[in-house]
Amino acid sequence: MDTKILEQIKTDLLEQKGKILKDLNMVSGSDVHEKDEHKASFPDIGDKPDENALEVGEYTTNLATEKILETTLRDIDGALKRIEEGTYGVCKYCKKEIDPKRLLIRPVASACVECKMRLQRMA
Repeated sequence: MDTKILEQIKTDLLEQKGKILKDLNMVSGSDVHEKDEHKASFPDIGDKPDENALEVGEYTTNLATEKILETTLRDIDGALKRIEEGTYGVCKYCKKEIDPKRLLIRPVASACVECKMRLQRMA
């Protein structure tokens, strides 16, 4: 893979990681019992029934958002690790090079288009 493209992808991944960590901190706090884990915060809006309903609704949204952000963060960390190990851009199934155009569009991709499509048909 072209070094210039790889550096651009790495820069983009690090920037996206920073944004996701910021977003995670907005919807949750760190879980003191788990390393690098977050725990959705339960809002304290008030004691009235309608306020309690808002709290539960907001907490549910925070849980869903937290799960999506943590999954995305794991994908980014995986891509950054592959970059450091020198295995980035190689399909984990067929071991062929992933098209750089795919990686520019989806930098966390670990599978080529052909393998990904084959896996989706099997599911």
